[in-house]
Amino acid sequence: MCRSIKTLRPPVLPEAATEDEIRAAALQYVRKVSGFRAPAAHNREVFDRAVDAVAAATRDLLADLEVRGRAAS
Repeated sequence: MCRSIKTLRPPVLPEAATEDEIRAAALQYVRKVSGFRAPAAHNREVFDRAVDAVAAATRDLLADLEVRGRAAS
């Protein structure tokens, strides 16, 4: 997939992912899927909506994941 998207869940990331990390991963995903590093003006709104949707889905995923075998902190 996209090598610049890093894993955002524990134990790979020792603390909860920040909003900036989630947004950066979403942006990289949308860039990869769309094939555009930066969209043209006429595609900016749909591009930004996609980044927002992917970031929201990522937040939901990270909030609901159950990581087994992880030592209690």
